[in-house]
Amino acid sequence: MEDLKKRKLEETANGEITANTSEEQLRSLLDPLAKTQLVDLLSKLGCQYPSIAEEIKSVASADPANRKLFVRGLAWNTTTETLCAAFVEHGEIEEGAVIIDKASGKSRGYGFITYKDIDSTRRALEAPSKLIDGRMAVCTLACEGVSNVSSTDQAQRKLYIGGLSPEITSEMLLVFFKKHGEIEEGSVAYDKESNKSRGFGFITYKSVEAAKKAIDDPQKMLGGRSITVKLADNQKNKVVQATQVALPGGMVPVHIGGYPAQAAKPHPYTYPGGIAYPNQPTAASAAAPPPYSIQPQISYTQYTPRKEIMAAPPTGLATYPYYFTK
Repeated sequence: MEDLKKRKLEETANGEITANTSEEQLRSLLDPLAKTQLVDLLSKLGCQYPSIAEEIKSVASADPANRKLFVRGLAWNTTTETLCAAFVEHGEIEEGAVIIDKASGKSRGYGFITYKDIDSTRRALEAPSKLIDGRMAVCTLACEGVSNVSSTDQAQRKLYIGGLSPEITSEMLLVFFKKHGEIEEGSVAYDKESNKSRGFGFITYKSVEAAKKAIDDPQKMLGGRSITVKLADNQKNKVVQATQVALPGGMVPVHIGGYPAQAAKPHPYTYPGGIAYPNQPTAASAAAPPPYSIQPQISYTQYTPRKEIMAAPPTGLATYPYYFTK
């Protein structure tokens, strides 16, 4: 390694660095390297030489995408002003906005924050969870996309909380569950129109162990009610299985009032407009051969009726038809 360093760089008397290799040769050496190798190499050089670290920071700051945060989990009543006020503690904000639904005029639950300095962005990412307007919002680097937000174990960290009293707020929910571990995000589910509690909420812990503690905790009383705590993924699958059972013909029965979903009975008719009724035979099944052999048709001689010879009726029976015996 020492020999490699000596071949790469030589320190001159006036502090300048002279390279033994030309830029074209260096590019040819760096071109086949993988991204991870280049990141490791530049990280080591940046730690050894402050000038290289400043150059890396300058290049990264030039792209606004590296300074832009995506903030999700916002309340419906969150405004751009309240969003910026929550993130200004990390540094000067260049631009911030809550995305508003054009039809309702309310927040769509997410927004963006762009800092003027990349160091401010890094400081904000060190504490990604923030309580804004009673809801725990989470920020990530916008250029990484939403898919990066969900880790592989999120299904084991996200909990469904059911049976909540209407008086329970998101702050009360977070305070109650933070005893089991650090919370990444969580809130009570509110109706978008009335802004009232829907009686349930979600809590996502930063570790699987904390989520397990919350599920195993026997003390599940909040606001004078016994609440339900389970994995949110299991609750979602239960709802899907109960309300969306695929049947032939495309019918989906609804699970109502705790009664099990039942398959529709066969029906020979078809709705107008070409909508197939459940269990109606398809074209493929109708064209299938019957299980028994088809008997050939038997031809019969055509029957020609004979004309009867009718004589004149006898006297006194003019009103009644009279036929001679054969």
